[in-house]
Amino acid sequence: MKLGLMLGYSGGDLRLPVEKVQLAERLGYDTVWTAEAYGSDALSPLAYLAAKTERIRLGTAVIQLAGRTPANAAMTVATIDALAGGNRVICGLGVSGPQIVEGWYGQPWGKPYYRIKDYVTIMKKIFKREEPVVHEGREISLPYTGEGAMGVGKPLKSILHMNPDIPIWLGTGMESTVKLTAEIADGWLPLGLVPETVDIYQPWIKAGLEKAGKEESSFEIQSGTQVMVTDDVKGALDRLKPNIALYVGGMGHKNKNFHKEMMIRRGFGEAAERIQELYLAKRKVEANEAVPDEFVDQGALVGDKARIQKRFRDWEDSGITGLTIGGDEQALRLMADLARLNVEPDA
Repeated sequence: MKLGLMLGYSGGDLRLPVEKVQLAERLGYDTVWTAEAYGSDALSPLAYLAAKTERIRLGTAVIQLAGRTPANAAMTVATIDALAGGNRVICGLGVSGPQIVEGWYGQPWGKPYYRIKDYVTIMKKIFKREEPVVHEGREISLPYTGEGAMGVGKPLKSILHMNPDIPIWLGTGMESTVKLTAEIADGWLPLGLVPETVDIYQPWIKAGLEKAGKEESSFEIQSGTQVMVTDDVKGALDRLKPNIALYVGGMGHKNKNFHKEMMIRRGFGEAAERIQELYLAKRKVEANEAVPDEFVDQGALVGDKARIQKRFRDWEDSGITGLTIGGDEQALRLMADLARLNVEPDA
């Protein structure tokens, strides 16, 4: 199984762990991933890492569609890929949520399904450079002819001869958008997928691939997990709960929270409702305590080597192609060993 390293987005200060990324590359990790919310962006760090690494693939998990036009996203991703030597960048895209889309970017929520479809189609046309880009979409069109337009928009073709095969992966979770992901994208970044829930999504992926006439082998699926090497399993699970409570309880509107919906799909509906209720009431300690141990344990690799190895086999047998991990140096080295990566002698 391929492994990835998750960097995420920064807190109040941006500190890019270059040496950790370089270690992951030496250990044989396939990818390193950045993210963005409403602080540090996901693409700038990859440009820096492109100069500090040689072969590890550079991915976004994810950039937010509302933050850039598809043309701007294509330009930036293609530029970083060229700087990195080519065939190293994965453009992971996601819609984020309506609170960020409308509150931070000042864009309408609109119809996410069609916005994703238009966005990816335009980016792929730009990458290919087969002709000046024209697209008549439900949510996005080029040239623009809507309100305020002068009516003189000109179809254009990229000056830069871009890598035509830059992969686009999508971060989606609902049935309609997961099917769309398999149909139009090159890979999937599922939210909260664990071995126990793979069977929920397999029919959706199959339907999307069949609609596009694509082979399963051409489509990558990469989930994520936290890795904590410890003898204190209960203590480690408790340390992971506040972040889960934050996302399930407070990352999104009460009536539109993808993380809460994911928790419900995983069979923890009652806990999800209680966590959100407590978190929105600013009873955060109680919200943390309401996160079930079982939910945390399903989505993490926690314990000594034997316990982690046993659970990692479930991931390997699940059918996904890769696993992105968050963890310290000890966790990185252990996972490289368990995944039987091609570790360099000086790693």
